[in-house]
This record gives sequence, structure tokens and C-alpha cells, in this order.
Amino acid sequence: MSGADAPRNAPAAFADPWVELRRHTPARIALGRAGSALPTQALLEFGLAHARARDAVHAALDVDALRVQLRAAGHAALQVRSAAPDRATYLMRPDLGRKLDAASAQALDAAGTRADIVVAIEDGLSAPAVQKHAAPLLAALQACHAARWESAQTVIATQGRVALGDEIGGRLGAKLVVVMIGERPGLSSPDSLGLYLTYAPRIGRSDAERNCISNVRPEGLPYAAAARRLDWLCSAALTRGLTGIGLKDESGSGLGDVSLPIHELP
Repeated sequence: MSGADAPRNAPAAFADPWVELRRHTPARIALGRAGSALPTQALLEFGLAHARARDAVHAALDVDALRVQLRAAGHAALQVRSAAPDRATYLMRPDLGRKLDAASAQALDAAGTRADIVVAIEDGLSAPAVQKHAAPLLAALQACHAARWESAQTVIATQGRVALGDEIGGRLGAKLVVVMIGERPGLSSPDSLGLYLTYAPRIGRSDAERNCISNVRPEGLPYAAAARRLDWLCSAALTRGLTGIGLKDESGSGLGDVSLPIHELP
């Protein structure tokens, strides 16, 4: 059929709605195809994302650089490590990442430091997340409530899991421990920071006794929004004497409830 013979009301070329949706999410949708396979570009991008996620899991936290950042913001951080002696052991033995090694336990007992809030900054499963986001988030918290966060005791812990914060907070006599930890990397988020809040920390606390704020990073939950939510939860926890299933986010931030207790991931 020639152009002259084509129907006058012929429909326009079909517009794939997935292409428009792709603009609003980092999820791998509307990648196209080459025959029965992915296009070369999409396959290469997937391989790069996978490599970044693996690198994040195995990366080492630059503790000295982080301490310089924290010191510039007025935080003198103590340094401890878990009972996992190296990264390979940490990945294979999660239980060792949940308790301090003997030297660190003794150091905290002898520190003589007491604060209502202890902030335990742990590498977890993504040291890059902690390296990038911990110091800016602390600065955002100080902007929310200077007195509360300037008086908090900061501790840097390597090879740490979430529950390590319970022992850290308990040994320092804290009313509340906030664990800032690198979350398990995803293919679109190798540097996501998680926040875990536990009232009256001590060894043996369960995940049901914590609140969690997840995906803290500029591309996810921005620092200012995460700080407002965390500061509200900390204030409520200190007032009510609890965290976990008994404490829901009522801050009115309009971001949805991301503070529900969840199973430990890192």
C-alpha cells in the first residue's frame, strides 16, 4: 500500500508506557531486548551494578578519615571492633559481628563516658554508605536539635552488625543507642545507610525492640528528612521509655511509616 492509499486515521506508533515509568525509578524496567536477550548496554550496566554491590560488601571503612570528619563537627569518637577478626570471618559468622572483642569491651568499660544517647557508627555490609553519609547525617541532626546531638557519644565500630550497638550502648550506660550502619547493597543502591534505634540497650535485645529508618542517602531518604524523623523518634523514645513495636512514627512528616521494627539485615 502506498502512502497515498494509507488510511487517513491511521493510529500513531505505539508508545511504550514503561519508557515513561523508567524516568521515575532506578529499577531495571523498559530495558528493551535484542532478539531474546538483553541489549548489550543494559547487560553491561547490570554487570557494573553487580560489581559495585560486591565491592561495597568487601570494602574497608577508612576510620581515620571518618574520625577527621566527625572531629570537624565536634564529635570525639571512640573506636571499637567486633569479635570478627577480619572481613571474611565477618561475612561467614554474623554472630561474631554482634559482640565486641575483649579489648574493645574493656576499653568501653574503662572509658568512664556517660551520655543519654550513644551513636554507634558501624561499617555493616556497606562501608561506602557510612563513609559518605554518617557525618552529613550527624550534621543534619545537630541542625534539628543541637543540644541533644552535640552531647551524644559517638563510637566507630568495624566489622559490626546491628546488635553490636546493644553491647556498646549498654557498656556506656546509654539510655538510647542509635546504630548508623551500611545496609546490604542492592543493584541500584550500593551505599544505603540504615538507622536502628534501641531504648535501654543491652545484650539480648531483639529486633522487635528497635525502630528502623532505611535507605538514607541523597537518592533515597535525604539527610534532612531522615534527621527530622530520627530526632522525633529519639525524643519520643526518651519520653515514653521504649522503642520497637510500641513506638510508631507520629512526627507528621508525611513520608509514611518507615520506623517499623524489622528483621536485622546487616
